[in-house]
Amino acid sequence: MTSSAAPGAGPTVLVTGGSSGLGAAVVAAVARAGGRPLVLDRHRPGDGVPWVECDLADTRAAEEATRDLAERHGGLDAVVTAAGMDVPGRLADVPRDTWERIVTVDLLGTVAVVRAALPFLEAAHGNVVTVASTLGIRAVSDATAYCAAKFGVVGFTRALAAELAGRVGVTLLIPGGMRTAFFDDRDEQYKPGPDANLNAPADTAAAVMFALSQPPGCAVRELVVCAERETSWP
Repeated sequence: MTSSAAPGAGPTVLVTGGSSGLGAAVVAAVARAGGRPLVLDRHRPGDGVPWVECDLADTRAAEEATRDLAERHGGLDAVVTAAGMDVPGRLADVPRDTWERIVTVDLLGTVAVVRAALPFLEAAHGNVVTVASTLGIRAVSDATAYCAAKFGVVGFTRALAAELAGRVGVTLLIPGGMRTAFFDDRDEQYKPGPDANLNAPADTAAAVMFALSQPPGCAVRELVVCAERETSWP
């Protein structure tokens, strides 16, 4: 990954959902590697990381926030779309607005950020890492919105990789469950049990960094990263 940053600075990486969970782990990994993380999130990230407050359910605002951060910080070398949400439940029980918000944040918000970032990424011959899920390739009950969104991320990313080949590196990350706050607000029946096999987000972030660290001309197209005994894989 080449750098559009000032001399002596590392690559500039925009991370959606960078204030918590996998996004925060990616922000920390980028900073440790000498890069410059930028964040889009509804909540302020730690350690003074530059950010713009943004609800990805507003795709126009997501595009504007992406361009704003890129222009203010001299471009982008990579985008990692780590933001995501889910509210499990039967299709008949999940309110329409909630169902549609899940799809908008997880899929359309991802597309909006990538679309706005493309001119900057093409200028830098940069990279995109989208974050799907093992539930983007395996469907389960009570997850129609999340599966629809993450299956969409898989299809979007594979098509994007074909479209941008030779201009922007595109990697699809398919993570299993992680020990984050992602599950905190769920009904008890949808929370992982005390013996659940979950990855540390820092370990999944290391896979992101691996994808971003490939030399020019080498693309990591897809990565599945999960605990050894992940129940949603294969």
